[in-house]
Amino acid sequence: MDWLPGPDMNSVAVLLAHITGVLREGIDIALDEPPGRVRAQEFQTRDVLSAEMLRRLDAVIDYARDALPRLGLEDLDKERDDDDGPISCGMALLHALEHAYLHLGHLQITCQMWRQREK
Repeated sequence: MDWLPGPDMNSVAVLLAHITGVLREGIDIALDEPPGRVRAQEFQTRDVLSAEMLRRLDAVIDYARDALPRLGLEDLDKERDDDDGPISCGMALLHALEHAYLHLGHLQITCQMWRQREK
């Protein structure tokens, strides 16, 4: 989980921590809840067992399953406050998904590189 493919690159653990943080924050913003995320800590993730990382991912998925049904289509245009200024509920969710999928691609490439190192 902590293997680094090269300088200035992220490990699987860091990418998973960042993906869960991004998703949780996007949902929090959409629900107009104060985000408790500390982004810098995600990039310091080390020595976390894979089972724990998967538990954290499952937890954010469970949070989404519980939280998202509370939002209706009429909520998507409502403005929320973000650190970068106002953002609509819908854009907060869209940004979280897009950002998570970007890093999911990074995660897949990192795993491919890890497998190639043994050949």
